[in-house]
Amino acid sequence: KDKTMTDSKAEGSHLAKATVEEIELLTLFSLTSTLDGLKIHHAADAGRIQAGERLHAKGLTTQADGGYLTPLGVEAAEHAQALIRLLQSP
Repeated sequence: KDKTMTDSKAEGSHLAKATVEEIELLTLFSLTSTLDGLKIHHAADAGRIQAGERLHAKGLTTQADGGYLTPLGVEAAEHAQALIRLLQSP
């Protein structure tokens, strides 16, 4: 059965804002070097700060304010960045 699209989202299948914020944060990490981390400034958007805290709680980053990707975080960032590249291709 086809789902009716409302506001560009299929009912019951849209991503939570928190999930989108986490994916966006994962796409900011460099995958070319494990020595490149991120620092989320205390004056950053509240959603960005909370996304950093959630990624840390999930074991994806070394610090709640960014830090470095853990091995699991590298895997998550690789998948997130690959998905973005795929969806942005013509």
